[in-house]
Amino acid sequence: MYTRIVVVAVVMVIMAQLTAGAQQASVFSFMRYGLSARHAALGGATNALTNDPTTVVLNPATLTTVEGSRVSATVLKHVLDINSGLAVYSTELESGATVAATAVFSSYGSFDRADELGTRFGTFGANDVAFGVSYANEIDTMFSYGATAKFLYSGVADMASTAVAIDAGLLVRFPATRTNIAISASNLGVQLSTFDGTSDRLPVDVRIGLNHRLRGLPLLVNVSLKHLADDVPTLADRLLNFSVGGELYLGKAVQLRLGYDHASRNTTGVPVATQLTGLSGGIGINVKTIGIDYALSTFGSAAILHRLSVGLRLPSSND
Repeated sequence: MYTRIVVVAVVMVIMAQLTAGAQQASVFSFMRYGLSARHAALGGATNALTNDPTTVVLNPATLTTVEGSRVSATVLKHVLDINSGLAVYSTELESGATVAATAVFSSYGSFDRADELGTRFGTFGANDVAFGVSYANEIDTMFSYGATAKFLYSGVADMASTAVAIDAGLLVRFPATRTNIAISASNLGVQLSTFDGTSDRLPVDVRIGLNHRLRGLPLLVNVSLKHLADDVPTLADRLLNFSVGGELYLGKAVQLRLGYDHASRNTTGVPVATQLTGLSGGIGINVKTIGIDYALSTFGSAAILHRLSVGLRLPSSND
């Protein structure tokens, strides 16, 4: 068992080093905000979160823990006229593998079109869309792996940029200690077309995550290091991109969530010493085959984001 853990740790280091030149700014940065309400409420510290189909956008290996067929939809009310969404469908195959389809979108509203003199003549819009197909399977009862192939599109007025990318992930489960460890890399790919001939890096993201269910207390603790591929001056700066989240179970139907994303607080451009930037919270309600989640995330006093997710467990032929 310990040999396998060492192998996974080595893979983590190699993946981080191979993508160390990635930058934070990208035409396709909208991919970093395709989180469900549950994940957002937990500060995004969730690439080791199991039995949740929406975790596929952070770590496709977690699909092996999702039972049956599930569908989930999320809407995000961003600042101003910006709106985003996430849709996920997952199902188990007879072979034991699990597959999923995902869609992420962002709409930035309508803008006035004007010439160099300021004369207005119509409007234009801006939209981002990404589609993905995922596959995951178990190596054994402890190790799972997964991968996602994606197509990315970003459009402004009559210009567009496209790209193809893959996500990859590993999940290690320790049922006896109620602990999961994960490593994932997202948005590894190439740009196919550009806005003006200038190539742009994809928002590569390498994450290491852990969650643990406390003994004697109905609390699931999640911890994550993310943005490990970002171009930062020192290792200490890289380690500041952490997030933590806790999920408290009130019976079987209700969960209360609280999270903190230091990466958001660390990169925001406004003074945050007295602000609540990076904090998030939410609630989840699960009744039979339906789950409803709400999350509120803060990015300074002027930016409060609201997410609402609805998930359904679809009936199977055995029901």
